[in-house]
Amino acid sequence: MTTDLPKEKLVEMYQKMLQIRGFEEKLFELYSQNLVPGTIHLYAGEEAVAVGVCSSLRKEDYITSTHRGHGHCIAKGADLKRTMAEILGKKTGYCKGKGGSMHIADFSIGMLGATAVVGAGLPIAVGAGLSVKLRKTDQIVACFFGEGASNQGTFHESLNMASIWKLPVVFVCENNLYAMGTRQSIAMNIENIADRAVAYGIPGVSVDGNDVLAVYETACKASERARGGEGPTLIECKTYRHRGHSRVDPARYRPKDEVAEWLSKDPIKRFRDKLLRFGVVEGEIQAVEKEVSLQIEEAVRFAMESPYPQPEEALEDVYA
Repeated sequence: MTTDLPKEKLVEMYQKMLQIRGFEEKLFELYSQNLVPGTIHLYAGEEAVAVGVCSSLRKEDYITSTHRGHGHCIAKGADLKRTMAEILGKKTGYCKGKGGSMHIADFSIGMLGATAVVGAGLPIAVGAGLSVKLRKTDQIVACFFGEGASNQGTFHESLNMASIWKLPVVFVCENNLYAMGTRQSIAMNIENIADRAVAYGIPGVSVDGNDVLAVYETACKASERARGGEGPTLIECKTYRHRGHSRVDPARYRPKDEVAEWLSKDPIKRFRDKLLRFGVVEGEIQAVEKEVSLQIEEAVRFAMESPYPQPEEALEDVYA
């Protein structure tokens, strides 16, 4: 495979993927030390989806996210320190420590927020898309959701409305094969989520979700279509989460040979090998890896040294 992307773009994409993986691995460690309130849903293994899609977007474009949303935030440009602080429940976090892992938002980078409710981001993305159309701006919306959400009513309602109004929304299904512990083949009688696009008269594309460049190229085409007023696209990215549904899920329902097969297709290792073939030298790659490691440690240090919100702040920043 060849690419016309400049080396700087390729290295930036690799850096983002490393940031997501390093961030999630550190969170796994911190949770084990009882430093993370609540639970966490780790994105490790799916980095190529968030980075591939968000690399096709502009800063002013919007995204909506899910309960497994740390990767989306980081790929869209969220600050690692504020993201880590939010998950650790600290006052310096994006939502002042009161949103936590599943509710991070940063409107300044177009991150409209993650939501713990399965399928809830779909109608929010449609609303944002309608706002773009009414305001006649040149923005688009990327909506991330899992294959389990494609069985929700919000999925069908949202794709239908976006289709008939030709809204600038790119629907991105992260198909990691399991909705919590339920395998896709048990819950639906189709192999490709993308096939559902035909019911709404829009393009549907299935892509290797562990190949960041394949995701990027597909997302660029969908983004161009949306920005050109042609309406939405449904992209299905076939990928695999490295760990269980949440931190407390041992994922014993997944066959060992299946896990081993998918781990062998690790998106970061695959992209690293491609960078070498594209002419990026080993020293440059190692420098990026070292830099990201330092960034993660700095984010942890910032979060650990930050104060918790005070009890009297509980009712601040809420509607009454």
